[in-house]
Amino acid sequence: MDKVAIDRAPVLTRWAAVVAERLGFKREEVLSLGKALAGLNAQSKGKRLGIFKPRPKELKKLRQRERGEEFWVDLLGRAIPAVNTEAGVRAVAESRPVKPDGVERYLKTKFGDALAETRSAMMDLASGSEPDELASRAFSLNEQFRTRIPEGVRSWGAKGELDLARIRRLG
Repeated sequence: MDKVAIDRAPVLTRWAAVVAERLGFKREEVLSLGKALAGLNAQSKGKRLGIFKPRPKELKKLRQRERGEEFWVDLLGRAIPAVNTEAGVRAVAESRPVKPDGVERYLKTKFGDALAETRSAMMDLASGSEPDELASRAFSLNEQFRTRIPEGVRSWGAKGELDLARIRRLG
């Protein structure tokens, strides 16, 4: 299978997880970080499109909540809020650690039978660079292979074509 019909968010989630793994994070940590990165990108795009509007009351409540000691993980050029938990590093979304099992279900649902092959192609691409080089190139690589949305289709949540052969050629 060389082509997968899928929208961009799960592709970015999977790629960010692969990059985080290559940078030295553990399997469950990378799932949490990948999902948080895709979520932050979706929020940014939603704000640009006018789909998401800031909600001052919700923001005030979030700022008043107590959290564990938070730090930032740089992934694909974006700072991801994270905390250490008993199970390892977890990205934080809406003041809670992102649970890897939910991310795994999400990816299985979105990719279906193409999940393993997609991960393999992305792992091959990521392993072709030293971690420091990959960290600096990861976002531009994503731009080169990300899902192509057909002309004239509104891109928010729209499925397009992910070309696994293109990912393999980049490696």
